[in-house]
Amino acid sequence: MIAVQNIGTRSPARIRRQWVRRVLWGVLFGLMVLIYGSHAPLITLTKVNGQVPFNPSSCVFMIELSKLLVSLASLVLTEGTSALQAPPPLLRVAPYAVPALLYALNNNLVVLMQAYMDPSSYQVLSNLKIASTALLYSFCLGKRLRPSQWLALGLLMCAGVCHSYSSLDLGDPGRVEAEEGPRIHITAWGLFLVLVYCCVSGLAAVYTERVLKSQKLPLSLQNIYLYLFGVAINGLSSFSFITGEKSFLEGYSGVVWVIIAGQTANGLLMSVVLKHGSGITRLFVISCSMLVNALLSWAMLGLQLTPFFLLPVSMIGLAAYLYYR
Repeated sequence: MIAVQNIGTRSPARIRRQWVRRVLWGVLFGLMVLIYGSHAPLITLTKVNGQVPFNPSSCVFMIELSKLLVSLASLVLTEGTSALQAPPPLLRVAPYAVPALLYALNNNLVVLMQAYMDPSSYQVLSNLKIASTALLYSFCLGKRLRPSQWLALGLLMCAGVCHSYSSLDLGDPGRVEAEEGPRIHITAWGLFLVLVYCCVSGLAAVYTERVLKSQKLPLSLQNIYLYLFGVAINGLSSFSFITGEKSFLEGYSGVVWVIIAGQTANGLLMSVVLKHGSGITRLFVISCSMLVNALLSWAMLGLQLTPFFLLPVSMIGLAAYLYYR
């Protein structure tokens, strides 16, 4: 009886469903990596005389608003308007304000840290959020990771550091001094802010996953709750920084709208990962996107790749094998 039951569980229909699920997750992962990796090169393409011509705060607001509208449309098409007829209990909606506040805090920390360190130091040290996310994932969600998985996440963090260092131009100090560019530096206050940033980043991802999985609600409805707070917080931020010199949509081009569309899709796809998968997958997406970023920068912007680039590629591949085997 046991043998017959085991054979039944490996029926062709079950195997087919497993393969379809794997293909769908692979497509989702690939799209997210492509969107993440193309973000920085696309922003570079929008620059005019070395400056971003649009208001970044208004761009973030438009992304949050787009995610809210898409979620609302998805809810109407899939679940109908019955889910919105009665006002939801405050205790059900309030938890979604926390991720919005954490992400808003992170966005402000990124700007604040630039005054206490150079961009290259930030790029290298921000990889510590892999460690903070893994620790919070294990502690807050009670997920026990195998030693090989901890090793994989360590390799993932080292790959990020190696990739960041490989992008630094340290070969010609004389030319750097002649250009009078910013030197590598970091203060004690800057180091403290980096640690806070990494902890907040990890906490935001872990808390969002916990909220999405703890409530038996349609994902589109949960996204509406989440992005309502995102629109409110980022709306206040964007309108407070707008001056009379620039209008809300001034400097927007076709590339800017592509960025908004891409980040909207990426946020919605990430909610699918956190709802039905794991926040650790997000770390692999971010790490793989660094490689896509480098390749697109080479193809679109003419930046040079060094043989050292192969090291983080190999480390990320090994990390993925160790974690998911």
